[in-house]
Amino acid sequence: MTSVEKPIVVMKRYELKYLISKTQQDFFLENLEGHMQADKFGLTSIASLYYDTPDYRLIRTSIDKPLFKEKIRLRSYGLASETSPVFLELKRKAYGVVYKRRVQSTVPQVDKFFAGEGDVCAGGQINRELTYFRDYYGELAPSCLIIYDRTAYFEPDGDLRLTIDADPRFRSDQLDLRVSMDGESLLPEGYSILEIKIQQAIPLWLTRILSEGKMYKTGFSKYGEAFKRQLSAVGSNL
Repeated sequence: MTSVEKPIVVMKRYELKYLISKTQQDFFLENLEGHMQADKFGLTSIASLYYDTPDYRLIRTSIDKPLFKEKIRLRSYGLASETSPVFLELKRKAYGVVYKRRVQSTVPQVDKFFAGEGDVCAGGQINRELTYFRDYYGELAPSCLIIYDRTAYFEPDGDLRLTIDADPRFRSDQLDLRVSMDGESLLPEGYSILEIKIQQAIPLWLTRILSEGKMYKTGFSKYGEAFKRQLSAVGSNL
């Protein structure tokens, strides 16, 4: 399993998403050379377990695309174990700006947290925010597991980051980060999700690559698409 060193616990940025084909990805990476480089972890399988209310209040609100929305998820890098580090994340989006808070924990400790049996970590402001979120929404339980294979890129001496998520997939059963990295594909074969993470404007060289590659911004949400699949499978009775 990929290790995570000094994980960022507070983030504020814009996140722009693009659905790209294999041909577009090849073009993009070829033109990316000299501007950005892959991080040292290389291709990493990531699993995110989303929590929601019994009536799916959080994802239903998110799909409506309000000016403010929020989600809570538990993330692992590779298949989790009883003792491996996982990260409980509170993600909010307000007026196009993404804010994220996260803490490191373990699966058993997070299970206790959602059962109302103590804190998710050793206190602190982020722990208080997570606890308030849990108590505000009441009964939160695992609702969907999203998995993908990510390669991250960074700009040396800059704050530009981007990721390419291959084979995004989901499952609505076996909602446990310790079971497997299997799931039903969310995209046609060969397609990936390019996500650009910026604090300011996109640099001109990147805008040129996107334009020449005919890559257009989308509002695609992995959890949102998975929930729509779930609705379709049960005849919209969720």
